[in-house]
Amino acid sequence: MMIKIVFITVFLIQMAHAQSVANFEAYNLSEGEYINGADGSGGFRNGDIFLPNEYNSDFMAWSGWAISAVTDVTTPGFTNQYSAIPGGGYNGSGHYAVTYAFGNNNIKLTGEAAGKTIPGMYVTNNTYSYYSMKDGDAFSKKFGGITGNDADYFLLTIKAYHNGLISNDSIDFYLADYRFLDNTKDYIVDTWEWVDISELGSVDSLTFRLSSSDTGIFGMNTPAYFCIDNVFDSNPSSIEENVLSTEFVLKPNPANEYVNVHFNSDGMHQLELLDLTGNILRSINSFAEKVQLDLQSLHSGMYIIRTASKERTSSKYLPKYKVQITFHSFNF
Repeated sequence: MMIKIVFITVFLIQMAHAQSVANFEAYNLSEGEYINGADGSGGFRNGDIFLPNEYNSDFMAWSGWAISAVTDVTTPGFTNQYSAIPGGGYNGSGHYAVTYAFGNNNIKLTGEAAGKTIPGMYVTNNTYSYYSMKDGDAFSKKFGGITGNDADYFLLTIKAYHNGLISNDSIDFYLADYRFLDNTKDYIVDTWEWVDISELGSVDSLTFRLSSSDTGIFGMNTPAYFCIDNVFDSNPSSIEENVLSTEFVLKPNPANEYVNVHFNSDGMHQLELLDLTGNILRSINSFAEKVQLDLQSLHSGMYIIRTASKERTSSKYLPKYKVQITFHSFNF
């Protein structure tokens, strides 16, 4: 028997929903460019977050946050303060945010995200800070010291505000750690690392504090920079198949240009696309064994693909944003 599946195209318009992944790509910077607040805007809005910025035009100095597409990972020193040591944003993207933080620094949640739980974000070292710790400079020591045995560290501490109160709990992430007895385990982070923020619970804003073993009479000597990307992103280890989700397979997952939905049983399947709050955005029925979804026009973000058949309901995470779905024809 020959069954022809009708060609269907469904557009899912970019929607404002809680926990839209903020990846800073909307700033459309060319490689090597950055925005440091010199325009007097006072900060940067992206998705459901606001990154405050202060800029002093007299001294051409900034603090808070900047948006960057700088890729220079070889030049040490202050002149390379806008660079992330991986050479770009998370997963090869072009944009990310960099902060120069005196004491505490913050991210404000806006819109529907305010008061919600943040799954996590990606964090890495700034290139200026990285080489300062790795090799030392005129102001900062080489981590580990001459012998390599100094128990140095560079620590990022994250806390949350909710309804005006700061959380008792905090998230600690070591951007560098030389406290191991075995010096071969010492490290300075040079890749994008996912940091789980969810245990802080409901959040109106996040505050960040940097601390270092290298301090002097004027405070921390280590340059007070770090970089973030994909705020509101989910743990990549959770995007895996399990025994309860064998009804269908997503390949590849995560996906960039396209994803194939392979069904493991015959008959009609109901295919649903949901946001992270569980709202059903689209519901489509199909008899096909495989459906290919075209993702080329998408920005990064997180959605849920759920299917229902006569046997059971299954679901999987899939990074999505501003989704265009194309159902191709299949004969069988």
